[in-house]
Amino acid sequence: MEFCPSMPYKNKIAARAALEMRSGQVINLGIGIPNLILDYLPAGLEVFIQSENGILGIGPRSAAGSEDRNLIDAGANYVTLNPGASFFDSALSFALIRGGRVNLSFLGTLEVSQNGDLANWIVPGKMAPGIGGGMELAQKAQRVIVTTSHSTREGAPKILTQCTLPLTARGCVKTIITELAVIDVTPQGLMLREIALESTLREVQERTDAPLLFPPGEIPRF
Repeated sequence: MEFCPSMPYKNKIAARAALEMRSGQVINLGIGIPNLILDYLPAGLEVFIQSENGILGIGPRSAAGSEDRNLIDAGANYVTLNPGASFFDSALSFALIRGGRVNLSFLGTLEVSQNGDLANWIVPGKMAPGIGGGMELAQKAQRVIVTTSHSTREGAPKILTQCTLPLTARGCVKTIITELAVIDVTPQGLMLREIALESTLREVQERTDAPLLFPPGEIPRF
């Protein structure tokens, strides 16, 4: 996978997130940036994409003009199917999630804290349809990865010492991927794993509210 500074930041985040997948995994993609990940699956990777509304085996995103009105995911996006895909009701779909059968869940977020708390469902004072399936995925997926811009549109940090918005789940996030960095949530704190080619350590720390830990040696770039 090649990354370049001119790549739109959402696509860059999605492309880097795709590298976290492993063949054979059952994976759920949240709304927003996670939906772009399907465009960047590494060659030869065989995964099972699950959607809360009852699909297992989602394929590449539908090309414009080829959409099937009967094939949509939980975010109302038109999807395609891989050979062997299956359909089931939402009760079974959530039984898979609650039973810990989802290996990896990619979620967007409004805020994430240094201990992995996730706040991604409501901004006080704004209408929200409800917390939805994100709460189930955050609590029960074997691994939760957040894909998000490093800062808000106003320039405020999204990676905080403590979340200020209502939480979706506590201590669920294992990895944070932004356009600037890949950060792991560890018992010791937030560990910087990688930084973007055009980023600097100083920029990443200045745009992160929570303190960062730096591994010994040179930090890989993407």
